[in-house]
Amino acid sequence: MSSQSTRHDAVMAALRNVNDPELHRDIVTLNMVRDLQVEDGVASFTIVLTTPACPLKDVFIRDCREALIGKVEGIKDVQIKWDSRVPTDKRLHGRLDTNMRSIIAVSSGKGGVGKSTVSVNLAIALAQSGARVGLLDADILGPNIPMMVGLGFGQPRLTPDRKLIPFEAFGVQVMSMGFLTEPGKPLVWRGPMLHGVIRQFFNDVAWDQVDYLIVDLPPGTGDAQLSLAQSVPLTGAIIVTQPQDVAIEDAAKGLGMFEELNVPILGIIENMSGEFFGEGGGERLAAERDVPFLGRIPMEARVRVGGDSGRPVIVESPDSPAGAAFRSLAGTVASRISVMMLSEADAVPLNVIE
Repeated sequence: MSSQSTRHDAVMAALRNVNDPELHRDIVTLNMVRDLQVEDGVASFTIVLTTPACPLKDVFIRDCREALIGKVEGIKDVQIKWDSRVPTDKRLHGRLDTNMRSIIAVSSGKGGVGKSTVSVNLAIALAQSGARVGLLDADILGPNIPMMVGLGFGQPRLTPDRKLIPFEAFGVQVMSMGFLTEPGKPLVWRGPMLHGVIRQFFNDVAWDQVDYLIVDLPPGTGDAQLSLAQSVPLTGAIIVTQPQDVAIEDAAKGLGMFEELNVPILGIIENMSGEFFGEGGGERLAAERDVPFLGRIPMEARVRVGGDSGRPVIVESPDSPAGAAFRSLAGTVASRISVMMLSEADAVPLNVIE
């Protein structure tokens, strides 16, 4: 065996001591280490993450350096490149005529808690990380997403096979009933009509290679939520609430609805946190219901301004407290999805995410 091959094997053996902090398995077993080369005392390789939004790159760098430098003979430095393969929700195979890896419902028990604001900023933050993201406005009767991403009214173009082509804003594919109806004209529809439109938004829209489809639902526990859960396998649901007790009570009902529909709960987000509405209600609810608390978004005027102007805070003021909170939230949500899907796959080495 050549010395080069021996060094290669020694490096791979040492990297078995580096665990993915969330999957709790080593990065070699998970097949996350690719293209290893050892030359002039430098071990260079690519780590294939389960999401481009991974917030733990610094942890991987630290742990790899600790495992190799001074531990493997001849290794003086480590160079790491990054790639990502988002896990695919296997339940989507054969159910949709499109290439989606995951579908995430964003819901709230009541209106006015900033659910659409969270959906928009979360989608853009994921796209900024390098993920391929779709944003579906499933609030059929009161669509606000077009205004919030600066698109307004406009008829989508069609593919040759008569599918709607989503608009794009800030790197996110966007579809909404707001593009298909006359501005200011109310829709007065019954439940079966809502069900049909929601199904069409999945089957008759030319979504292009989506890692994360964020579905912004109307508030409450009505027809839209039921139609969505019946139409497609949801990877998980996010519940958005304000900190105040009246919002928490309604959020608990929304959470219970998804549990009854057997939709996994990704977690709870506390929006508008701060002096005005208080703080801690969302975290308290998460603890009581034994679901993850995904984070809190501080109440800032620039969040409201961003939604009204079509320049969301994650774009216009990314380093503000709210912008930073949304960026952190994107990493947390993406990591939670990866853990859920790879745990369900019983840790088959990372070809489950190819």
